Amino acid sequence: MFNTISRRCFCTVAPRPWLFVGLGNPGDKYKGTRHNVGFEMIDAFAESQGIDMNTVHCKAIFGKGFVGEVPVFLAKPQTYMNLSGESAGPLAAYYKLPLNQVLVFHDDMNLPCGVLRLQDKGGHGSHKGLKSVIYHFRDNSEFPRLRIGIGKPPGQMDPKAFLLQKFNVTARQRIDEALHEGIDALKLLLSKGLEVSAKRFNKEQKYKHLRVQTLPVW
Repeated sequence: MFNTISRRCFCTVAPRPWLFVGLGNPGDKYKGTRHNVGFEMIDAFAESQGIDMNTVHCKAIFGKGFVGEVPVFLAKPQTYMNLSGESAGPLAAYYKLPLNQVLVFHDDMNLPCGVLRLQDKGGHGSHKGLKSVIYHFRDNSEFPRLRIGIGKPPGQMDPKAFLLQKFNVTARQRIDEALHEGIDALKLLLSKGLEVSAKRFNKEQKYKHLRVQTLPVW
């Protein structure tokens, strides 16, 4: 498949490839936890498009394929969350991708559980995985990201403990629904570009935000 991708990528009329990087922690211990929704988004998208995540490349579980005519690289860094940039940085460099063609999926406590946002850039917001990615992108934060809302910790709960908990039934249902919505957003992104897809998708998510922001999920 790599040779096929090479032939299709570098002809003059071919679309530019995208790299999608989902953030999370490797291992069964962390599977299904709030901090791993970036991994889940990669897996859901890969399955929907028939892309096998069956190789290891630049410290990541890796897959590659096409969505329509657009080449897509998918990665789940295996470095543990706080060192995610050790994988994302070399991957972007290996494929010589400009950062506006690298989309990072990550959990976000500042969004209600199951609400998504597609943005063209931003800071790290104290997210250590994002902080590492920015560092390994030579302190450049101007890359798009898909923020996946997981809600805030209840009461005085330690945020670190909250991130490493698994979802309850209600929250799990919302995340599963969000993953399907994320797949549609990513397909739109690949066909229409970031600006058009973000404007349309974020408008839809804004109304969803208003519906779900007051509902408890823990």
